[in-house]
Amino acid sequence: MKIAKCLLPLLLAVLVILGVGCSHVDKTDVEEVITSELDLLKNPDSETIQKYISYKELFPDATEETKLSDDIKEVFSLFFQDFDYKILNIDVDKENKTAVASVRLSTIDAQTLAKDFAASLLNTEILEAAKNNSQNTNETASSLEKRYVLLNQLLKDNKYKSVDNDCTIQLVNKGSEKDLWEIKRTYSLENDLVGGLITYLSDNDILPPEDTLAVYLNTLKTMNEEEMSNYLGVESILNTSDTEKSAIASALVEQVHQNFNYEVTEVNITGYTADIKAEITTFDSDAILSAYEQELETYLNSPEAVIEGSQKRYEHAHELLLSIIESNTEVKTAQADFHLVNNGAAWKLEDDNQELGNAIFGTLSTTPTESLDENAVSEES
Repeated sequence: MKIAKCLLPLLLAVLVILGVGCSHVDKTDVEEVITSELDLLKNPDSETIQKYISYKELFPDATEETKLSDDIKEVFSLFFQDFDYKILNIDVDKENKTAVASVRLSTIDAQTLAKDFAASLLNTEILEAAKNNSQNTNETASSLEKRYVLLNQLLKDNKYKSVDNDCTIQLVNKGSEKDLWEIKRTYSLENDLVGGLITYLSDNDILPPEDTLAVYLNTLKTMNEEEMSNYLGVESILNTSDTEKSAIASALVEQVHQNFNYEVTEVNITGYTADIKAEITTFDSDAILSAYEQELETYLNSPEAVIEGSQKRYEHAHELLLSIIESNTEVKTAQADFHLVNNGAAWKLEDDNQELGNAIFGTLSTTPTESLDENAVSEES
């Protein structure tokens, strides 16, 4: 009896040691599975990506295509190029054959990437709408392929810092073998593995109103004559097949590129609407027109104008205006009000673009030489 009492504590100690040993083995098995899986993301192939992240998952509202280019596969290689992780803790529930691991993930700054993507997508939508002579920016750049191309370009052009985020990985064991431990695929895990990028891309406020307006106005400075004509509704001055007037249109657009600027002075956001006041700086159309009229009058009253004839006077009028526009250095600043609406996906500018066009081109929103055809120049002379 005394021997049994002496052996009892020893037996309990052995059982505890065996239990701890089994638990340790289970944790080791789970750690090996997590390590082998996450290591694949350090140099992912398309098969690995599809195990954890659906191509459609990042852009659920995009129109899907049957065949996607290699650029899409390259996106994730670039995204995960600095990916790393550290297993912090593992808890194993032997009875239910489940395990939970706490892991610290190191990914690129997905929030900054998502904001850059939203700006890039809006820029593309505006330019496509301008090319197609449409004010609807919701119907363009919507394909899955185009969105991944934009994302790929951002990852190539920019260097994003790494950020750390803690996540939870759940596993189940469907047998007694260690290789039967499996990581449960969940939306939360997908989102964690890409640093929250899925959530950030679906955030309709990732690009706030002030930043959204900045994209609209900065994109305007990159447009050519046709795009600016379509976008601002100033066809009479910018959209012309006349060689002389086309040169004038190009010179005016160049003036926009050189002088157009803005400064936001006030932002008021109420729910899904935003009103922004800004000071718009552009070339001084009044100064250009005043100088043009003075020099044209001087020319038309000269003997040369009479001698040269109507055709030459007509050509000289255009050359004179072109020269004054090209040499202009005068600018003016005026206040403009912008109204934006959040449509549930992103902020969009709700504005009369023709009014914006008049604000930029001022008195030159119609060509001064529009009324000066050959007969008019001849009669005035």
